[in-house]
Amino acid sequence: MMVLIICGLSGFAQNNNTSSPFSRYGLGDLHHYGYGRTAAMGGASLGSRHAVQINSANPASYTANDSLSFIFEFGLDGTLSNYKSNFGNTKTDDINFRYFSLSWPVTKWLGGAMGIQPFSDMGYEVGFIDSLNNVGNTYNSYFGEGSSSKAFFGVAVSPFKGLSLGANLNYIFGRINKITKLEFADPTVFSLSKTESTRLRDFTLSYGLQYDYKLKQNQYLTLGITFENKSDFTVLYQSLTYKEIVIGTTKFQDKLDTTYQVEAKNIIGMPSTFGIGVSYNNINKLEINADYYYAAWSKATFLGVSDQLITDRNRFSAGFEYIPEAFSIRSYLKRVKYRAGVHYENSYLKLNNHQISEFGISFGVGLPFPKSKSTANFAFELGKKGTTDYDLAKNNYAKFSIYLNFYDYWFVKRKFD
Repeated sequence: MMVLIICGLSGFAQNNNTSSPFSRYGLGDLHHYGYGRTAAMGGASLGSRHAVQINSANPASYTANDSLSFIFEFGLDGTLSNYKSNFGNTKTDDINFRYFSLSWPVTKWLGGAMGIQPFSDMGYEVGFIDSLNNVGNTYNSYFGEGSSSKAFFGVAVSPFKGLSLGANLNYIFGRINKITKLEFADPTVFSLSKTESTRLRDFTLSYGLQYDYKLKQNQYLTLGITFENKSDFTVLYQSLTYKEIVIGTTKFQDKLDTTYQVEAKNIIGMPSTFGIGVSYNNINKLEINADYYYAAWSKATFLGVSDQLITDRNRFSAGFEYIPEAFSIRSYLKRVKYRAGVHYENSYLKLNNHQISEFGISFGVGLPFPKSKSTANFAFELGKKGTTDYDLAKNNYAKFSIYLNFYDYWFVKRKFD
């Protein structure tokens, strides 16, 4: 049954929707690592350790899970976007699968986790009209669609009290398609079309470290570090270029000017990444997190070529969780986990010599299930990405997320009278 659930969610992940002009470049819109409870905390999670929640952002955190626990999480989100430019605006809405994960203990000093989450989404349709001497108007159109996902299996070990080391084996897979068309106002002139398809299918390794420093009873300061080395990532690439003319309602292709490249292995040079985070945790009362994340995308290559529109990615995020009275018997509201956060990101896109940035604020709640350690985590985020300056576009967005966390006991022998 669990295999069927994983396969079903994997298929769902490969049908994510997006309608973003920013996804035209590189591998599309890249996703952040913060899911579950930390989605409402600005995504800050690299130093976070929690007994009954999964933190896949730092694999070292798996040893923090309760030694009797078996945890299952999954989530969805919906985004309303309003894209504006100097030439107009458009509104879109997308609903997507976002996260699925399992976590379990092996011993008190060894834990494991596995899951699947989106890596990138591509979905755009843009165009413009140009004028050429002796030719007239030309119509340039660009279309793109597809997505990629990251499945992971991770382990963490605690060699001595306070220190935890972990690693995730990631399998990134999916397909992105790009179509470019050049059409002429004169219907007797052949139009040009090029279709490119890139299928991702390779492994990467990411590493994590966390160190707990005890301040006083039930209060800890945790340092978290993550790292992923630069790697040559295998993809399968194919392209089709042809000329076409329309006479009446019939399309004719010029076979003599058709170029077809069969699907063949190629390389994308994935960047090295580094993240550092710190977390203050007053257990069952207050948690405050802050992260910095960096990815050297300027050194990445796409099919052996550097892209001048791709630059380094930086992200700063911070957030907190507050519980008025975690074990209150009389008041449910006092057991609710209240969260808020903020993030600022310089994305990996540099368009018209201007790096595209993003700013967002988030808040949410964790609603505990009755007589259970399970939780329903809700998050709401408001933000903006890009700018209308420099002939660019800006996206004002609102995002709502729900992540369900189910807790059960691991290998507990039942006793019957």
